[in-house]
Amino acid sequence: MVSRNPRRFAPLIRIVTVAVMYMAVTHGAWAEEKPSKGASDLAKASQNPVASMISVPFENNATFNNGRNDDFVNVLNVKPVFPMGLTKDWNLINRAIIPLVYQGGAFVGDTRVGGSVVPGGTTEYVIAGQELGSQFGIGDIVYQGFISPSKPGKVIWGVGPQLNMPTGMGRMSTNHWSMGPAAVALVMPGHWVLGAMVSNVWSMGSGYGSPADVNDFTLQYFINYNFKGGWYVSMAPVISSNWEATSGNKWTVPVGGAIGRVFKVGEQAVNLRVGTYYNAVAPNNASDWNFQFELTFLFPKK
Repeated sequence: MVSRNPRRFAPLIRIVTVAVMYMAVTHGAWAEEKPSKGASDLAKASQNPVASMISVPFENNATFNNGRNDDFVNVLNVKPVFPMGLTKDWNLINRAIIPLVYQGGAFVGDTRVGGSVVPGGTTEYVIAGQELGSQFGIGDIVYQGFISPSKPGKVIWGVGPQLNMPTGMGRMSTNHWSMGPAAVALVMPGHWVLGAMVSNVWSMGSGYGSPADVNDFTLQYFINYNFKGGWYVSMAPVISSNWEATSGNKWTVPVGGAIGRVFKVGEQAVNLRVGTYYNAVAPNNASDWNFQFELTFLFPKK
């Protein structure tokens, strides 16, 4: 593991500035409708991973300094959430992550998106020692199914399976079906939403093209503080470990935060969030910075 020095990120500041200005401009419209309490409650619900509410987030992650040539990588995660009632006491919260990935050039052995490593000579699209060109396409799709009480107490929780599917194109896939347990727990005292989501998946079978085994751990803690009118600040870094990686290349530990707001576009409730995270600990040749922009369409029960 290596510590990272901050790099230039001025171009992304423009995106963050525009998004924050838009949230500020829309504040007047919310003030006229006087929905401050409703907006704040909806903001808290949107921060609950097992809320009984349909939502469709589009989370864009722009990273720089990937690989030996400091390539640009962009990942747009489409993350629909669809809750279902199993019984009067239990819900099944269906969550998916569908990544659309652009990768700049890569070298064999470089650490790429999500801690995966481009294999050396194991598949037809890798030529040992050669630089690989840029690539755009879908990555491996992830499904999580959380069983959660329909009427939770002070501690809200959910447990269930996580399934990673080898849907990725070329080097953007692990070429493995992987599965393991996932769990989430949180509390929502006053203006706060505090909790964590954790999972670990292992590869099943030998995979396609003799790929490396998968043994991936993910922990996302989240700390949100909500203000009036749907405004909030948050910290929600995704800490991960590739247990199969060599010593010093297992962990990715980001630090940072975000600002966001729940508001309406016409009659449609949306959640807009912008933030940045710095990888204080990361594998060799991994990115330093992650600039995050998320737009979520919310469909609360009426």
